[in-house]
Amino acid sequence: VAPRDYKEDERVEVHVNSLTPMMGPHSQQLKSVIPYDYYYKPFHFCSPEEKLSQPESLGSILFGDRIFNSPYNLKMLKNNHTCNVLCPEGKEESVPPEDAKFINARISENYAINWLIDGLPAASKRIDSKTGEEFYSIGFELGDQKMNLHNHYAIEIHYHEHQNEKKYRVVGVTVNPSSRKYKNYEEAKTCKAEGFLTLSTQKSNDVFYTYEVSWIPSETAWATRWDNYLHTFDPRIHWFSLVNSIVIVLFLTGMVAMILLRALHKDISRYNQIDAQEDVQEDFGWKLVHGDVFRPPSHIMLLSVLLGSGAQLFFMTTVTLIFAVLGFLSPSNRGSLATVMIIFYMLFGSVAGYTSARVYKTFGGESWKKNVFLTAFLFPMIIFSIFVILNFFLVSAKSSGAVPASTLLAIIGLWFLISVPLCCIGSLFGFKKPRIEKPVRTNQIPRQIPDQVFYLRPIPSMLMGGVLPFGAIFIELYFIMNSIWGSKIYYLFGFAAMDYHWSWRAFLTSGASGLYIFIYSIMYFLTRLQITSLTSTVIYFGWSGVMSLMFFVLTGTIGYFACLVFIRKIFMSIKVD
Repeated sequence: VAPRDYKEDERVEVHVNSLTPMMGPHSQQLKSVIPYDYYYKPFHFCSPEEKLSQPESLGSILFGDRIFNSPYNLKMLKNNHTCNVLCPEGKEESVPPEDAKFINARISENYAINWLIDGLPAASKRIDSKTGEEFYSIGFELGDQKMNLHNHYAIEIHYHEHQNEKKYRVVGVTVNPSSRKYKNYEEAKTCKAEGFLTLSTQKSNDVFYTYEVSWIPSETAWATRWDNYLHTFDPRIHWFSLVNSIVIVLFLTGMVAMILLRALHKDISRYNQIDAQEDVQEDFGWKLVHGDVFRPPSHIMLLSVLLGSGAQLFFMTTVTLIFAVLGFLSPSNRGSLATVMIIFYMLFGSVAGYTSARVYKTFGGESWKKNVFLTAFLFPMIIFSIFVILNFFLVSAKSSGAVPASTLLAIIGLWFLISVPLCCIGSLFGFKKPRIEKPVRTNQIPRQIPDQVFYLRPIPSMLMGGVLPFGAIFIELYFIMNSIWGSKIYYLFGFAAMDYHWSWRAFLTSGASGLYIFIYSIMYFLTRLQITSLTSTVIYFGWSGVMSLMFFVLTGTIGYFACLVFIRKIFMSIKVD
């Protein structure tokens, strides 16, 4: 995004965005997840004569942004500390009792007002109670803890003069809101009042909105103006999270390395020495299952479709992270992350089709048309159905987070016009490829599987397998949850279990960390949120479920293909008659 240079007395636009719930200043708990349009009628905010919506990206709309112009009149370096009344005389807002009740409820839920000035979100200054450092918290309170409505805004705009050319750039925006009970318009023009404005739910309330602006010179360069917004959390916690993840990964790597070096290498050497001996010896150890380990699993259609969807998510995530690391996704370009993720998800439909087709063909599947159809529609349809149901709840709550029908049609269009055709093309190439050759022959008669101890059965081993990968991310997950609402996968193999039904277990065990993410979201809901409304609860758990499901499929796919490569490698290393 290119910087905007302002001349003295040039108008600086104030754009208003949706009101969103924020963490309480004392309890640090969220009480709602429903955003509301700034000009939603019960709020009774002053609006300009011509209300214009600003162009937004697909990702911005999906994340609930609804950006409009406003009647605030700010001019660069002008009207410093001057009191301004927002609504013209005679057009001040009168809030009836039923709307006062609505506003008071939003104040009690710690709703925040969100403005955008030169692409920067208006913020409130806060002090980190642990480190004592000052940081910017995006948005500012609709009201205070005593249920007073904030109707006066002290705006501080930090500007940087560009190379002594009398051109100025906005590098910071903070708002200090306060509550002032003005008796009439004349008193509002002074911005001085005795007492606080508490909306009565018994009679109509006359509300006067006022503001004043302070222009503050700053040495902060335009390129680093986002630093104050991003410096929110104690970096030592993130360092601890990084060290925690590294320790867990090294621990898992060390354990598996010991198994490979001590047990597996020794077994391979011992198996291959048998041919040099004169006496015929009976197979033992994991070589016993060489004739069954590549036997097609049950429900090969579903597994291949999920693996294709997981591969699609993997490539989408990887490429998106690369773009983010290279700096292409600027926070000033609102919704760019979600937009890029959607685009890459659609483009990598070809990966889903190719992966699913190759796996399905290798398993011996013959219903190729059904495979193509399910790969293109099953997983996306599940996500889209959940999305539509959640959108219904948002519409019923009259929330700005409800996605318009035009946007839904745009998503469907991208799905049918880009993702589905690419999936079909990928499947075509996948089915044209020869089957992946098995390093050993599969017996016609399945081998009997011995009784398994409790912890080696599918569900217990799946749950145990998901704990350590989840442990590598759970600290950082707290910050991710805070960001959304206001990883290295490894599999420890059971060599001596003689259970050759490894395909689903590899997928489910590797994906089990997604279950723990959902369990963590439940704990987060119980400990960090104070949500009481049904709609907010459904929205929270709906999106948490979607996130957990996508992570489950993604990590399950990684785990499956890691297992496939590993098993092929070890069985190619032994001599089998």
